[in-house]
Amino acid sequence: MNILNITQYNEEKKEKSYFCTAVPFSLGKVVYTQGIQHLLGEKLGINLSIYLQRHLNGDWGNVCIEDKITNDEATQTGERIISSYTISKQSVWIITERDRSVTTILLSSEY
Repeated sequence: MNILNITQYNEEKKEKSYFCTAVPFSLGKVVYTQGIQHLLGEKLGINLSIYLQRHLNGDWGNVCIEDKITNDEATQTGERIISSYTISKQSVWIITERDRSVTTILLSSEY
């Protein structure tokens, strides 16, 4: 087994054994960018509240295992929390700031 296979195996093992340890946190004021406004304007039936609820529940979406663990820790230590979801073939990020005053929904290309 080569180093690439070992690394991939270890990542898969970590992913399978991951257990969310996030604690409840506040979203603060929820805002979104012009890119999200445009996406919502396309009348695709997108419901952002579903993704906000996933974010609040520790379902961090399409982030690597290390970022999931970092997000879990951030809910406990007051650091920034970042989730990523694919919505209508677009990469959408939800970012809750450290002070929990605001959560921003944006296209990853707007970061």
